Amino acid sequence: MNLHPMHPAAWVLDQLRTDGWHISDLLAFTRASTLVRASRPGKQDVVLKAGFGSNHVLADLDPSQKPAAYGFYWYAQMTETERALTREDFRHEAELTAAAGGTDHVVPLLEQGSSERFDWYTMPHCDGGNFRAFMASSKDTGKGLSILADVADGLDNLHQRGIVHRDVYQENILIDQGRGLITDLGAARRLSTPRGPEHRGPEVHWPPEYLTGYNKASPAADVFSLAVLVYRYLCGDIPRLASHTNLPFVSEPLRSVVTAALSDDAGDRPAMEDLRTALRTAADLHQR
Repeated sequence: MNLHPMHPAAWVLDQLRTDGWHISDLLAFTRASTLVRASRPGKQDVVLKAGFGSNHVLADLDPSQKPAAYGFYWYAQMTETERALTREDFRHEAELTAAAGGTDHVVPLLEQGSSERFDWYTMPHCDGGNFRAFMASSKDTGKGLSILADVADGLDNLHQRGIVHRDVYQENILIDQGRGLITDLGAARRLSTPRGPEHRGPEVHWPPEYLTGYNKASPAADVFSLAVLVYRYLCGDIPRLASHTNLPFVSEPLRSVVTAALSDDAGDRPAMEDLRTALRTAADLHQR
């Protein structure tokens, strides 16, 4: 594919082509990264994620290109210091993704490399899209709950490896052959090392402790965020103050587990394995 020459990702794709990649589609573009579907000669397509430094956007994009760029942006050029920090963050993401290799229900890293101005790594292409698209198109509640149970399993596996995701939401859940996988460890941290700012928020899917201790968030943060998504999926709304305990569309025991997982106090939330078990039980009941 050929991008408008002023598209900020154009030089990234040009560099990848120079390095021997065939680019078949631009999947997503943000200031932090460029996501493409690509292949080597004679090889199957993979998803390649490239760390990105930013260029100016000086022209509107063709409508066919807007879905991958969320419309179009006006970006100021990053300073060299900012670019270096962005590259360091991307390398950290790749390192954690590699460390999670072999973990069930986590999208694995296949290959990684570097160009002069950015780093990249590849992942398998998942044929089922992300969970946001699933919620918009599927009426199969049992299948949706099974996908979410898979994600809980993936997150629990990350936690056992000493990694907390910190950004669990619809777009970071991919579906492959009907199974759910967690992806994008860009916000993740090792539990042994504080990382990131102390204060973050608010976002709908983030727990309240991000306001005071984002850099030290524990696995309980992922429990909260996944519970928010379960609530949104089953109730068609976001949890709201004083009302999220009323879950008329959620059967027991999942109702009690989700209610506890939405506690403002991280210490009162259930373990991820408890949420996974409740999701699996609910999925089995819907699929009978």
